Amino acid sequence: MKKIFISSDHAGFSLKELIKKKFYKKYRFNDLGTDNSKISVNYPDYAHKLCRKVGKNSKNMGILICGSGMGMSMAANKHRNIRAAMCYSVKNTKLSRLHNDANIITLGSRLTKKDTAFKCIEAFINTKFEGGRHKKRVKKI
Repeated sequence: MKKIFISSDHAGFSLKELIKKKFYKKYRFNDLGTDNSKISVNYPDYAHKLCRKVGKNSKNMGILICGSGMGMSMAANKHRNIRAAMCYSVKNTKLSRLHNDANIITLGSRLTKKDTAFKCIEAFINTKFEGGRHKKRVKKI
């Protein structure tokens, strides 16, 4: 069974909570923190925590949110078997799944409107990897 983990730093906390609220009837998220937006935390700590969970099973997926999405992406992609994609549109989100088999989406709460973030989450969860010619490329990552 697919598990979806979600985590953020303080800058991404509000968007994380909006995502959980928006999709609570449709998806079950395993929230790995942070628990508020008032205390500054280090985004790599939350990225590493989530990546350890996602990396345990190829069916697992993750959502990481920070101010820009970039820091979480950089930290996540240090992990074996993790392919984190910083997404800002439905099109690049779908391509990250279709061609790169991304298993983590990163979002920038300060750069992404909530409705766009919701559409990206939906696309990320529901788009399947194409495989084929892309499979050999993904293996080289």
